[in-house]
Amino acid sequence: MNNTGLVLEGGAMRGLFTMGVLDTFLKNDIIIPNVVGVSAGAAFGCNYKSRQIGRALRYNLRYCGDWRYCSMRSLIRTGDLFGAEFCYKTLPFELDPFDCLTFDTTSMDFWVVCTDVLTGKPVYHRIDRVDDTCMDWIRASASMPMVSRPVTIGSRTLLDGGMSDSIPLKFMTDKGYRKNVVILTQPRDYVKAPAKTLPLKILLHKYPAMIQTMKDRHTMYAFQQAYVFEQEKQGSAFVICPEKPLAISRTEHDPDRIRAVYDEGVRIAEALLPSLKAFLKDE
Repeated sequence: MNNTGLVLEGGAMRGLFTMGVLDTFLKNDIIIPNVVGVSAGAAFGCNYKSRQIGRALRYNLRYCGDWRYCSMRSLIRTGDLFGAEFCYKTLPFELDPFDCLTFDTTSMDFWVVCTDVLTGKPVYHRIDRVDDTCMDWIRASASMPMVSRPVTIGSRTLLDGGMSDSIPLKFMTDKGYRKNVVILTQPRDYVKAPAKTLPLKILLHKYPAMIQTMKDRHTMYAFQQAYVFEQEKQGSAFVICPEKPLAISRTEHDPDRIRAVYDEGVRIAEALLPSLKAFLKDE
């Protein structure tokens, strides 16, 4: 499957749907060696490369009520709705250890997408191993504008990759991957509404290019959806998505809803396994 890619859309806690799908892949030895994740697709999807079945569900259930994980208290005290220190240091290296060794040694290209706040353009970064900047790139990819501090890595200042490239299928096809599995966190008939401009102008006034990118995001998203489904019609993409909107908020604190969204990903993935295996076998 060297010419097959895997595209993981973001969507904050809707990413638990994606993890239900990916954990089902792992349980059935479905390993796609070329992956690109956006926002939650990166933050949760890295567990696919580290082969940690159930980890994303486990720590979300355990810490969804912890103010350090996600809360207005965290936003006020740290500047990040999802606490940077807790989510990207304390949790993966102390409380629920990320398997760095397996991540480093697994033969898989794992890309994350961020947005450069000065240009408003996407930045694609391949993470080969867990080093000093690995979690910074993942954090940047998942740092939602207006409720997160921009992340500085080298000369770049970065925020959520979903603002500039929500569904990076074109990135994968341009890299030469002939077939791609695309996991979406919205149903097929989803239509993204335009962003409200006033909060953008107030909170992101230092970054006019980023404001324009966010204002244009609904148009970009519609083009990307159309591209995904056109590729599907041509037999070049296999799309997995919810059948209806997921009953979960972007900052969900209810363990039952978290588990239900994960279980929905498992259910849909299991139902699609025969056709997915046929799609991958053709490769």
